[in-house]
Amino acid sequence: MDFGFTEEQQLFRASVVEFAKRELTPEKVKNWDRSASFSPELFEKLAQAGLAGIALPQEYGGQGADSVTVGIAIEELAKFDFNVANLIIIDNVLSAGILANYGREELKQAVLPQITSGKKHMGIALTEPHTGSDAANIKTIAKKEDGFYVLNGEKASVSMVGLASYFVLFAKTAPELGSKGISAFLLPMDAEGVQTYTFDDFGYRPLKRGGISLKNVKLPFQNLIGQENEGFKIVMKQFDFSKTLLSLACIGTALAALDDALSYAKQREAFGRPILKFEAVQFRLVEHYTLLEAARLLCYKTLWLRDKGLPYTKEAAMCKWWIPRLCVEAIHDAIITIGNPAYSKDYPQEKRLRDVMGIEIGDGTADIQKIVVAREAFGREFVPYK
Repeated sequence: MDFGFTEEQQLFRASVVEFAKRELTPEKVKNWDRSASFSPELFEKLAQAGLAGIALPQEYGGQGADSVTVGIAIEELAKFDFNVANLIIIDNVLSAGILANYGREELKQAVLPQITSGKKHMGIALTEPHTGSDAANIKTIAKKEDGFYVLNGEKASVSMVGLASYFVLFAKTAPELGSKGISAFLLPMDAEGVQTYTFDDFGYRPLKRGGISLKNVKLPFQNLIGQENEGFKIVMKQFDFSKTLLSLACIGTALAALDDALSYAKQREAFGRPILKFEAVQFRLVEHYTLLEAARLLCYKTLWLRDKGLPYTKEAAMCKWWIPRLCVEAIHDAIITIGNPAYSKDYPQEKRLRDVMGIEIGDGTADIQKIVVAREAFGREFVPYK
């Protein structure tokens, strides 16, 4: 048993930190949040650093990094900006990762180099206005007509609307089969019949959550990703990877919040001494650092299992139900430790809280993740939906 990272991974972690210090400055991060838009220069810098396609195959310009190394990048980027870390997850894992693993070669050659170079972005479109956690209940339909798939329906609460040029979109090709009748498609956002709208969210702002309306959108047969009616299996496998990385992003953000609170507590004086000398402050921080260390180990164990080709669905669901809530509580207590200065938008703490809270909702709620853990640990005969 070895709990250490390789020398190469440690050097990589240091390089990501140096990149983030240089390119993800507090002023830049604040501007991206307030304008709800990343600067184009960011994408170029991420590509130059090899981060834009870190998890994508080398033949398309990516780095082909293992899961643990990808996790290192996500954790360290999130200490500077949660949303940049999430951008990498969406581009590399939730969307382009699906295309890389299941798409036709001509699609991969046409799209993936644009992602790894930072010139284009991708998103994933699964959730609909009437259904989120019950993903198998989507109503968007794809019918074969005259050599095309014709899509009709609506996607909602989708990240990257207005930013992504392509979406991996899920629609029912055999509605009578339920979850076994869902297929995945590559949707170019300039296709005729596609309309979009966005939400004015309080967190997650540069990632542009919104919706996609599809009215008689024609996609050629080659835009099918994977086999017809295999889309639900594809996305569930990919979610195991992405929700582990999202949990690490939450941890990185929470650790940054605690580090700021610790620095403040060392300097701030009350009753003639630094407030860190008071046990109430010490114990509050110690408890959060302890829990985050345990959560961090769970995340890296989960990624290690993936790299070894071992099952990790249970562990990924454990990460997702527990860690976002844990990190929200840590950031909240970091704000309490700093006090009224942290209540200002001039401090990064309030943004950290806004961003991480979104992961308690998106990409699988805690309730759903607990059902997954129970299914994997206790057996499928005890699932509540059968």
